[in-house]
Amino acid sequence: MIKILTDSVASIPADAAREAGIDVITLYVNRDGRELADADMDLDAFYADIYDMVDNIPTSSQPSQAALEAVFEEAAQAGDEVLGVFISTGLSGAYEGAVRAARAVAARNIGFSYALVDSSSCGYDEAWPVFDAVAARAAGEDLEGCTRAVLKGIESTRFLFTPETLTFLQKGGRIGNVTYAVGSMLDMRPVITCNEQGVYVTVSKAKGRRQSLKKAMACAEKFASRFPRCTMAVVNGDAAKEAAAVRAELGERVGHADAWYEGQISPVLVVHTGPGLIGIGVCGA
Repeated sequence: MIKILTDSVASIPADAAREAGIDVITLYVNRDGRELADADMDLDAFYADIYDMVDNIPTSSQPSQAALEAVFEEAAQAGDEVLGVFISTGLSGAYEGAVRAARAVAARNIGFSYALVDSSSCGYDEAWPVFDAVAARAAGEDLEGCTRAVLKGIESTRFLFTPETLTFLQKGGRIGNVTYAVGSMLDMRPVITCNEQGVYVTVSKAKGRRQSLKKAMACAEKFASRFPRCTMAVVNGDAAKEAAAVRAELGERVGHADAWYEGQISPVLVVHTGPGLIGIGVCGA
């Protein structure tokens, strides 16, 4: 059997992961000396006072080497192959940690086969290639065929997001002090995506929250126009009401979207970008 793995930043709901046979490896949020599992955090508690923590912003961390090895060891002992899809190496060390763990397990389990993929992503567009792997597995594809499905899926996805505040990006070193100062003074909000190297890049800017959301929707609509059909996602970090409005407007603008996903984004992403984040994912078909 092919065991399909991803990390919690893909933001796949637990029930959907179980139903599809996807194993989710959690990343962690480190807050006030506590390590909280990203995959099953109490989101209400997480957001309750996060705006008061700008001078002591939580950090994130990847799974331990021992935890990763345990996942691969279990698969090897069961005679399973493993296909893993992970957050961009430009943003996290989770992929490299998985590579080290898989190699260690393979060294002591002759014949253990695995394939690991850097998604070059940081949001829900990481989830779609994982589901492509699930579909390929169900269709009887081998490990190589399932991996090809993931790589093809990555090419047809895009995730764009816009934060409510620049403070978390600046505190976490994602933007410089000058960009932060000018952006805050002029109330300029970026629309951000991951480039081919899997690092944050600004694709557009707008003055004020509403205009930045408009820009994000326009960028998503433009990407979606490349495909005859598409699936869309609107996710948020403690901004459900605004996300619902974005979903409604996009529903009118992108008429060839035949499926939608709405939900919360991984807290690991939120600690770097700040609460109030709105993310838009596009998967072309």
